[in-house]
Amino acid sequence: MRIFEYIEYVSANAAIDSFTRWQLYRLLGEPVRLQLLALAATEELAIGELAELLGESQPNVSRHLKPLRSHGLIRVRKQGTRVLAHLSGDMRADPVIADAIQAGTALCAENGSLNRIADVVRARDAASREFFDRESVDSEQVGFPSESSAYLTALGLLLPRRELAIDAGTGDGRLLEVLSPMFAHVLAVDRARAQLARAASRIKRRAYQHVELVEGDIEDAHVRDRAQALGGASLVCASRVLHHAPRPVQVLRSLGELAAEDGFVMVIDYVSHDDERLRDQQTDTWLGFAPGELVELARGAGLEQAQQVTIPAARCGDGPDGHLDWQVLLARRPRDRQTKRISA
Repeated sequence: MRIFEYIEYVSANAAIDSFTRWQLYRLLGEPVRLQLLALAATEELAIGELAELLGESQPNVSRHLKPLRSHGLIRVRKQGTRVLAHLSGDMRADPVIADAIQAGTALCAENGSLNRIADVVRARDAASREFFDRESVDSEQVGFPSESSAYLTALGLLLPRRELAIDAGTGDGRLLEVLSPMFAHVLAVDRARAQLARAASRIKRRAYQHVELVEGDIEDAHVRDRAQALGGASLVCASRVLHHAPRPVQVLRSLGELAAEDGFVMVIDYVSHDDERLRDQQTDTWLGFAPGELVELARGAGLEQAQQVTIPAARCGDGPDGHLDWQVLLARRPRDRQTKRISA
């Protein structure tokens, strides 16, 4: 590049401040800095990794990186106690910097540090592989992962409609652990204030700021009005609620009225059983529901496309009802007409 062309380039180039450009020649006259520049242009590397590649001490590498950083040639970012360095994004466009990188690359090729970058990067993975190859003390334990909320947040992005979910009869809020990460807004409804207090504690612990607690029965007008004000729910859930209901079909009808048109109603309850202890200990009105019974109840409540699936007891936890098979009913509120009202 001719000198007048270079002067024209310098005046137009905003990558490096014109006041400091003259310092570049002195800055880049140090071979270690040239090599650091070349290595950082090839891979983002920690200071310790740069020191290993160049056979220098970490303090010496840090000392040479400091002016490269202050002049904007190198950018760094922190990862815990590690500091990683990489070439600033537009530096290659500057002819002086490009020439310096080329010279540094030649030096690194000569001393072999350029070829060792791949080994340094593989070493990062080696520690990880060793860690995961160890047999964990918990490797034989099967349970719900403590990070499940994070996974559900990610999976929620796959739902076509996730504006509003309603947890009808939320109790202490266990189902909120599943619904809250997946939906933009959640109404948690329960008539027992003590249960809502437990749910509130769970919500606070998980930072679910988009969960709204509503005290009342699912049949109450203010519950229905709140759901309708939010456009109706994409999903209304009632987990282990129906077996307490004196008139299950009426509960299903009320659940349908909380849903948006084409919204889903999901009921989780027990398969028919003969464990009278649950009637005595948990005031169950019904000892589960027979195969096909929930589908018939849903049809009677004016819901459509009802389907019923059994959940084996092995998946149902270790609570007082964990020995029972559960079942899930999924049905849809009809489009363009009110949920049918028939006598139970």
